[in-house]
Amino acid sequence: MIEAQVQSTANGAIVYDRSLGVVPDERWFDRAHWPAGGGSPNAGRGTAAFVDTPAGACVLRHYRRGGFVARLSADCYLWTGAARTRAFREFELLARLVDAGLPAPRPVAARYVRDGIGYRADLLTRRIADAQTLAERLAAGALSPRLAHDTGRTIAAFHEAQVWHADLNAHNVLVDGEGTVWLIDFDRGRLRKPARSWRLANLARLRRSFDKLGARGEPQFDARFWQPLLAAYDAAMSRSRPVSGSRGVLS
Repeated sequence: MIEAQVQSTANGAIVYDRSLGVVPDERWFDRAHWPAGGGSPNAGRGTAAFVDTPAGACVLRHYRRGGFVARLSADCYLWTGAARTRAFREFELLARLVDAGLPAPRPVAARYVRDGIGYRADLLTRRIADAQTLAERLAAGALSPRLAHDTGRTIAAFHEAQVWHADLNAHNVLVDGEGTVWLIDFDRGRLRKPARSWRLANLARLRRSFDKLGARGEPQFDARFWQPLLAAYDAAMSRSRPVSGSRGVLS
């Protein structure tokens, strides 16, 4: 179980998993503090990096804005309270998912730093060893019906648990060296009431990401991967396993 502990800092706070047996400080969120460990397979806007910490191999991600608003502020968000910061909310959601046995990265620590009426934030999660994204598998021609089956069942497990992923795409689905499928990057994700509409929208977003990567109009992709994925998803959605909302991880 994740044991969330919050400690104050000079300009903000850090929440960390006390069960890991180490207490992070603010240096943990500074890339320059760690030896260069390479980029993350889901580096996105260049905000994630691999780092080796006393808690193990981790991914360090700095929260950055996208789209038009990034022109106004690249990484500063409006302050509305500690529990509503991007980092603390993602830490709490990941803690719930890990405690529920879902294949999501284990949260190690998160912090926010106040800056006037805004804040900046960072998140450390445990690194998934020997992992490739589905985008990388597509590029390598390594998408198989078996992987499609496992991916469909994994997405269904999250949906059965009422978990909405805000950006389900081929870069945010990993398969590790043992074949386990993981979902990563739960920024803005949340638990939602069961509804077919948002579940189908999640799948449609995933399909659009594959199409942007070159799968559009490829019959082999549909036959060997996408249709088996949907079949496995549909078969798994006949049962429900909600994540309890009664426990406040940061309370």
